[in-house]
Amino acid sequence: MTSIHIRPETAGDITTIFEVEAAAFQREEEATLVDQLRAGAAFIPGLSLVAEIDHQIVGHILFTRLQIKSGEALLSGILALAPVAVLPAYQSMGIGGSLIRKGLEVAREMGYKAVIVLGHEHYYPKFGFMPAVKWNIRAPMEVPDANFMVLELVAGALDHISGVVVYAPEFGIA
Repeated sequence: MTSIHIRPETAGDITTIFEVEAAAFQREEEATLVDQLRAGAAFIPGLSLVAEIDHQIVGHILFTRLQIKSGEALLSGILALAPVAVLPAYQSMGIGGSLIRKGLEVAREMGYKAVIVLGHEHYYPKFGFMPAVKWNIRAPMEVPDANFMVLELVAGALDHISGVVVYAPEFGIA
């Protein structure tokens, strides 16, 4: 396979990213969410990444800011990983994993402390994600503990942290 090039999105990528998200999920909800998040306060330009093969965008990943409500305090420096998408013809080639690894690397370099993901319990642990319940961090909705995971980007960053995740309003999760 030709090598994968991963880079931050540019303004010229927005339409293609929408198409990649819609094709990967076979619906437009995630693509629309990405557009809404891009326009919101949780968006971080350097953490919307695209994967290219032969100068064609074949994948996309987005990390956005979130907070953890602990009592009356809102803790920040934490990210949501959602969504990650790869065109169907390019799935199962390691592109999603490459996007995740690069995104985590960039997030760490930018000084973020942890990443939360709601995802497949057998896929995300290979990147170091563990059930968030280990830190008494809970989702704002009912989800299986095995699917709601966190990865510390800085060792010990979540020590003495617990509470409920507060997603960006664009996610529509109260």
